[in-house]
Amino acid sequence: MAKVWILWLLVIVGVVGIATTDAARKAPWRIHTLFSVECQNYFDWQTVGLMNSYRKAKQPGPITRLLSCTDEEKKNYKGMHLAPTFEIGLCGLWCSDVNAVDFGFECAMYPAINKPAGVVHWLKHSKDAKNVDWVVILDADMIIRGPILPWELGAEKGRPVAAYYGYLIGCDNILAQLHTKHPELCDKVGGLLAFHIDDLRAFAPLWLSKTEEVREDRAHWATNITGDIYGKGWISEMYGYSFGAAEIGLRHKINDNLMIYPGYIPREGIEPILLHYGLPFSVGNWSFNKLAHHDDGIVYECGQLFPEPPYPKEVRQMELDPNRRRGLFISIECINIINEGLLLQHAANGCPKPVWSKYLSFLKSKAFAELTKPKYVTPATLQMMEDKHTEEEHVDHDAGKPYPKIHTVFSTECTTYFDWQTVGLMHSFRMSGQPGNITRLLSCSDEDLRQYKGHDLAPTHYVPSMSRHPITGDWYPAINKPAAVLHWLNHVNIDAEFIVILDADMILRGPITPWEFKAARGHPVSTPYDYLIGCDNELAKLHTSHPEACDKVGGVIIMHIDDLRKFALLWLHKTEEVRADRAHYAKNITGDIYESGWISEMYGYSFGAAEGGYATTDGTLKLRHTINNEILIYPGYFPVPGVKYRVFHYGLRFSVGNWSFDKADWREVDMVNRCWAKFPDPPDPSTLDQDNEPNLQRDLLSIECAKTMNEALNLHHKKRCLSTNSSLTSKGEERTEESGMSRELGSVDASHKRRGTRTKHHRRRRSLHPGYMEMNGRDRRGVDVPL
Repeated sequence: MAKVWILWLLVIVGVVGIATTDAARKAPWRIHTLFSVECQNYFDWQTVGLMNSYRKAKQPGPITRLLSCTDEEKKNYKGMHLAPTFEIGLCGLWCSDVNAVDFGFECAMYPAINKPAGVVHWLKHSKDAKNVDWVVILDADMIIRGPILPWELGAEKGRPVAAYYGYLIGCDNILAQLHTKHPELCDKVGGLLAFHIDDLRAFAPLWLSKTEEVREDRAHWATNITGDIYGKGWISEMYGYSFGAAEIGLRHKINDNLMIYPGYIPREGIEPILLHYGLPFSVGNWSFNKLAHHDDGIVYECGQLFPEPPYPKEVRQMELDPNRRRGLFISIECINIINEGLLLQHAANGCPKPVWSKYLSFLKSKAFAELTKPKYVTPATLQMMEDKHTEEEHVDHDAGKPYPKIHTVFSTECTTYFDWQTVGLMHSFRMSGQPGNITRLLSCSDEDLRQYKGHDLAPTHYVPSMSRHPITGDWYPAINKPAAVLHWLNHVNIDAEFIVILDADMILRGPITPWEFKAARGHPVSTPYDYLIGCDNELAKLHTSHPEACDKVGGVIIMHIDDLRKFALLWLHKTEEVRADRAHYAKNITGDIYESGWISEMYGYSFGAAEGGYATTDGTLKLRHTINNEILIYPGYFPVPGVKYRVFHYGLRFSVGNWSFDKADWREVDMVNRCWAKFPDPPDPSTLDQDNEPNLQRDLLSIECAKTMNEALNLHHKKRCLSTNSSLTSKGEERTEESGMSRELGSVDASHKRRGTRTKHHRRRRSLHPGYMEMNGRDRRGVDVPL
């Protein structure tokens, strides 16, 4: 049997190798693929996955791993056989002269510089660099799905092709002006790079020198300048690339179709040929996060693979929408190819034949071979962003309005608890660059409104409170959110195409736009609330005719105004319906540990969206969400490196050392009307442990959130407490919506006593069961996992 096992290995590798050779003979130009790694187990398993995909995809030409190691690391390194290798030897040392042989200079650790340094070293010293026409540069955490042929992708001498990295905002501000003579030529690109060799030779030294230059420019590491959420210069190499290209006038053909992150939904008609698994992704209850395997020696542990994902048959049953299903298939394809590579590598390492399993049988099957055969670009895949913009210009004759209008709303009540949250959110809104207007939906009883002092805190639409249901008498403040949205839609002339819905206990860090996060009519965008287990059981079957369309989402919502108008009433009705269904409040059905229906509004949203919202010519149009886990983060959670989160949601207690913050502790404290009130200051960032990078980045975000709230309160107090007029409101300071404040409150029964607040629900609803932390952002080791 051992012979059969080895034979299978030889057949797979041999067939792929022959096919690759045939493909290489057909290529009209010489091509070479490069990727950069270090001497670590973390990069070794990525190398195994990439190399397996390189063979399966029939990528023509040779491939070379640029390996950066210190002499000490090299002594103990076990992975020299994993790929054709060209040794570099810098290992992330960033010095005043990285090309110097003598490393006696003052150096700092910046591993990302190995990439441009490695390319420069390869061009200078490798014989292969003298025998090539085109070079493709990839990252180790990638899977090739089909041949990457620069000439077929549209690359030309003087016009390389690259993937789009839209978060490189430094191309548009002072950073580019400081670091290149031609800021107008700065392209926001990265990931996949396809170069003519002549261009690469001219450009690579600038890539390296500009990386050093940006890395040295500590004065401009701030998030609002670089887009780097850590503000630590981690993406200096990316800017070094873009600024170096701009410096010599090298303009890219930018393609946003060729590469996709597993977990993302491919556009219709697009066949990505490269997977970049740099972010966590999930399929059903299965998930994968490369950071959780940073120290795994899985390449050298016989029989060890990453957890098997769902099988194709299971995926087909999970998702009815063909494009979303295709996205799930891409996700399982990614991890299966890595596992297949590990299996082959174990055999090459001399491991005994593994014990039979259904999963191993699947990886050897014809069905798997068919699913992972090379993919080839479609005409739609080859469309460049500049081509899309040209087409849009022909359709859109109003060049002054390239993007749709946005309006942001959030729901609150007439309490000082919501007032300090409003102050924080409004301050962050003004600082974030969020386009469009913002409106506070303020739900108050007549009695509360008469005593309320916070009218001037935000542009406000006043809504009758439904905390006490006017018919059933049920006390449920959370119902105010859908009721307020519906009231606003029915009473205000809204001049916006997309609506962004937030919660009051949020801090904006950057713009949330439909064009960036791909919201569209019929396809709203939201953030994951995986603890809504009722989407998967009898609760959904009872409350929607389309339980298979139930999305576990909430927090941040981006929805087209037409969808929202037709959906809002269903949101409200389904909330009432779920709230009334006391027979199904149980934790094992709803996920609510309090078993008291507190999260009925969340289910009302998901069930209402699944129900369809409105009729179309071919039945009901189900609102299917694009679920994005890069928009929102809870302070105290570990961020995914490279992700620029746009929103802090401080619904849970978070801490830094001995300091902590819990919004619930400030429910009864008037932070807004008491001059100079503020929250306890968080620790100074300089006191943090700089050696533990994950903890450091987590704590820096927590500090940023707390400081933003105190900054907001300070500015508020300066406006109120230093005013010559000591009154808390004045007619001149009252804000209105674009058509004036709406005070259509209607008839409200204000005779009842308040027995609780929406905030009690708001605090509870995100901590619903012991597994919450695992299901909503961190694994048991504190590492972010896909949501």
